[in-house]
Amino acid sequence: MADIGWGALEDSEGFGALGDNIDDYKLLFNNDLNELKSTVQNLKHAAHGMIFAKKPNLLWDLYDQKGYVMASTNNMQVRFDGLLGFPGGLVDDGEEPVDGINREMHEEIGLDLEKYFFSDEHHIASYYHAGKGLILHFYLMEVSPEDYCELELKTLSAVEYGIETCGIVRVPLFTMGDGVRGFPAYLANQFAGNARSELIKGLLAAQLFSEKEMSVALKAYKEYTESQKSKKLL
Repeated sequence: MADIGWGALEDSEGFGALGDNIDDYKLLFNNDLNELKSTVQNLKHAAHGMIFAKKPNLLWDLYDQKGYVMASTNNMQVRFDGLLGFPGGLVDDGEEPVDGINREMHEEIGLDLEKYFFSDEHHIASYYHAGKGLILHFYLMEVSPEDYCELELKTLSAVEYGIETCGIVRVPLFTMGDGVRGFPAYLANQFAGNARSELIKGLLAAQLFSEKEMSVALKAYKEYTESQKSKKLL
């Protein structure tokens, strides 16, 4: 296939690259963030958000569905580059991260900003990638199950649907009888940047998973991915 380049995407193509080393994303604290802003030149900022709803429900009378999660709203979205990620994106010059997340949410999932609006109180984490000069801000918002379903439908009429957003996927918040299918298998997908880590942090902060439940799921995910690597080597 011919190399057609990146065109208008050239300046941003590396920010959500496939195969990022998750250890390169450093969790920041308030003092870290202030120090970076004062010492590092030409920092770029990005903001993403997770919208969720709690709704206990037994699926097939077996699995506790816990609620709904979009990478757009407890669903994650399928991005234009084929990766899973949360709605959001780069913050424009002169724009605060919280304004950037609201703008991006409106563009990508059609969020009605008169009814739903991310504020600084929804911010739960920031990460720094030194190699990219990028600070990622992550937000979390809870809505009712009814509002969640309404938001889900509105994604189809969002400005960026079919462009930056190619669909939404509900995160399976349960593990099936083999200990792998469900949430652990979902974690084995390809995620943009550190979206997998953001999902884990968001689920814990939303109390949709306990620390123990998450530990069991992560162990199953890691064992599964290692077994798949071993099969490829045979």
